[in-house]
Amino acid sequence: MDLHPDETIVFQGHPSWRSTLTFYLKGLLVALGAAGIAALITIATDEISWATTALVGIAVFAVVVLIGFLVRLTTTYTITNQRLRIRKGVFTKNVQQTKLERVQNVNTHQTLLDRLLRVGEVDFDTAGTEDSDFSFRGVSGPERVVTAVERAQRELAEAPSAAPESAGL
Repeated sequence: MDLHPDETIVFQGHPSWRSTLTFYLKGLLVALGAAGIAALITIATDEISWATTALVGIAVFAVVVLIGFLVRLTTTYTITNQRLRIRKGVFTKNVQQTKLERVQNVNTHQTLLDRLLRVGEVDFDTAGTEDSDFSFRGVSGPERVVTAVERAQRELAEAPSAAPESAGL
């Protein structure tokens, strides 16, 4: 990330591996379903091929784990003393950012499972962007993110403004 002059990183992270557990559980169900279909297909030969069934299930689950890992690894959340930034993408990059002074409200959301896993979503309401979805999803300890934003906003408010340039001198 290219930082602006006088810009420092307050928080940087990825979604927690714990936040992908539900994705992996769904993937496991899909892998079991694929293995079941493979078993039904091999039954046509009058005998279930357990090796083929297991191989199909393992291959599907391996793809699910790889996808979850890549999505988690290629999503980066950054808070600086000037802006918020979300960077996503494996083959294409999607960068979403907003100036820190535009952040009006910071909300957290945690389901019961999220609370047990100590992960959550931090949603930022920004000025003039009602339709924009600006959220840090699956972050570990969402309270830390809220604290980092509050600290960065405080530092921004306390920072001396740039002196106005003298015209004609």
